[in-house]
Amino acid sequence: MSMTGSAGVTDKRGIRELGAEEKVGWDAVPQGVVLTSFDGLLDKGAAFIKPEERNYSDFNSYTATVASWRVIKPVYNRDICIDCQNCWVWCPDTSIVSRDKQMLGIDYDHCKGCGVCVEVCPTNPKSLLMFAETMDNDDALASWPEKKKKAKK
Repeated sequence: MSMTGSAGVTDKRGIRELGAEEKVGWDAVPQGVVLTSFDGLLDKGAAFIKPEERNYSDFNSYTATVASWRVIKPVYNRDICIDCQNCWVWCPDTSIVSRDKQMLGIDYDHCKGCGVCVEVCPTNPKSLLMFAETMDNDDALASWPEKKKKAKK
């Protein structure tokens, strides 16, 4: 998983480049076919297993990556974040990784760089900012803006 602060992830995460697979027409798909999200049976049910611990099938979007589509990316600054969860709620690609109402990082395999997370961030300065895809995250953090002081009346 390409995200800040990740560990212990399945081997299938982001192994396919989405759009690179061979396409078939609608008439080539067998009638009644079922594309399962998970390989094998899940004893507890998927809802009770952390996403990175689930056994995803090759048909699940979890195994695909869209990282090559992005030209700008959000970078997350833990020192500024207030864990309001706005970014997690509004991200259209569920690319914000959060556990127990605490932001952990960004899933760069699925993030398309739309910037919604930055727009909804309420902190000053924002805890998420957009940077060039090629910029190293540590360099982005080093160039973070300072807090703007309010003008006295």
